[in-house]
Amino acid sequence: MEINITDSNFEEKVIEQSKKIPVLVDFWASWCGPCQMLAPILENIAEDYDGKIIIAKMSVEENQLTPAKFSVMSIPAVKLFKDGEVVDEFLGARSDEDVREFIDGNL
Repeated sequence: MEINITDSNFEEKVIEQSKKIPVLVDFWASWCGPCQMLAPILENIAEDYDGKIIIAKMSVEENQLTPAKFSVMSIPAVKLFKDGEVVDEFLGARSDEDVREFIDGNL
């Protein structure tokens, strides 16, 4: 499953949901080339891992509070939440295989 999140629904959609199922948050922007490269990979993974993980996307252009709270300094920044906490993260575009290894290593 892939969802779009905002500052106002982050607590409910990420923190609370991550207590039931891991939530991978992609902090991105429309002008970011590497973000555009990572997007279709995450879309495919969202389908393949449906029921095992939630893929959430947050635009740093439209939301500033949450990225600042989690020290997002460059994008794409991908953070994996479990039990309401960041348990792992990576920066920059990655290959499909790398992202799947990252997720599998954390499930």
